[in-house]
Amino acid sequence: MPKYLCSATYSSGSWARMIRISEDRVKAVKALLGSLGGSLDSTYWEVSARSVFALADLPDSSSATAVAAVMTHTGAFKNVEMHEVLSQEQFNEVLELADSVADMYTPPGQALHDGDSSVTRFRIRG
Repeated sequence: MPKYLCSATYSSGSWARMIRISEDRVKAVKALLGSLGGSLDSTYWEVSARSVFALADLPDSSSATAVAAVMTHTGAFKNVEMHEVLSQEQFNEVLELADSVADMYTPPGQALHDGDSSVTRFRIRG
């Protein structure tokens, strides 16, 4: 199952409410993730920036986007970001795949770099 890093910054109002009423936010996140077939791996708080970071397993990018949408629409957060993250093994597989198709892509302007000026559409007038 894909793993996602969620970073979210609480609004100042949410932060003030959490100071006054201590609630288990991890429990709330676990319920949301579980409703989508996912699970929470870990949670970390960055107090100075009023942010929370969570590592979660979710079935797919649609589920991750739904989590971000639910968190955003409440107004409790100033921003919410979801990023799929890879293990070292997955990253190695990505590098191998990229290497296998690297010759299929030509960067913009490659013909000029190769010295083929016949493909220039615009002429510079001096």
